[in-house]
Amino acid sequence: MDEREALRALAGTVPEAGDDAAVVDGLAVTTDMLHRSTDFPAGTTQYTAGWRAVAASLSDIAAMGADPVAAVAAYAETSLDWGEIEAFVRGAKAVCTEVGGEYVGGDLDDHEELTVTSTVVGRADRPVFRSGATPGEAVCVTGTLGRSAAALELFERGETERANELFRFTPRVEAGRTLAGRAGAMMDSSDGLARSLHQLAEASDCGFAIESPLPVDTTVEEIADTAEQRREMGAFFGEDFELVCTVPEEALERLREELSVGLTKIGRVVESGVTLDGEPLPDRGYTHG
Repeated sequence: MDEREALRALAGTVPEAGDDAAVVDGLAVTTDMLHRSTDFPAGTTQYTAGWRAVAASLSDIAAMGADPVAAVAAYAETSLDWGEIEAFVRGAKAVCTEVGGEYVGGDLDDHEELTVTSTVVGRADRPVFRSGATPGEAVCVTGTLGRSAAALELFERGETERANELFRFTPRVEAGRTLAGRAGAMMDSSDGLARSLHQLAEASDCGFAIESPLPVDTTVEEIADTAEQRREMGAFFGEDFELVCTVPEEALERLREELSVGLTKIGRVVESGVTLDGEPLPDRGYTHG
């Protein structure tokens, strides 16, 4: 089975595993595993690796509307070089500081490739789950889409400085806090917009009618040669870690005023089906491994 099939099967055994993070006694807990071969392209600095690995878990906390408290990471590499470890930790600490959390340590080991497992704990007084979308609500996304797809293209071109900058995304913790108690359903877009919408639809037993244009990143506009490529990078590539949420139409303008990051309405919640401009939107996106 692939990753998604395994996670679906696991949810039947561990019901708490069905959202971006599990919520236990007011605490949100999440963990992620990243590998050099699948998650850190050639040219990724150790600083960026530390930032991105911990940021991935912080994004899960943001998607629950929670406040991050502490992060740890298990770091394994083919050899343990202090300069590389120090750079990794600086990146991990920097992203925690950016969103109000704290990096408090982890573990070290040898491995056949760079592999990082990050865990974050947060306080979730008003957790937002994937299962609360209601027909009639607006479907929204924070920020822009396609940032990681553009970064990968820049890595391949050898423009590693710009690529690393794009890879160091800011987890939407502040937006998640603002949306807590007001969003019907929410998750992050790490698997891509299209797949996230299908996952939300499945969890909430509803559908989504999405309309163009999608809010793609300016770097996508620069790099993509065709409209089809822009659509692919924005809707399907994933690894953007924006928040996909549903909110009451009457709350939309107030939320836009309160958020420091853009909140774009991309459609509405309907009874069934997931469509883009009236056509079925494929359930396709990022898969680890």
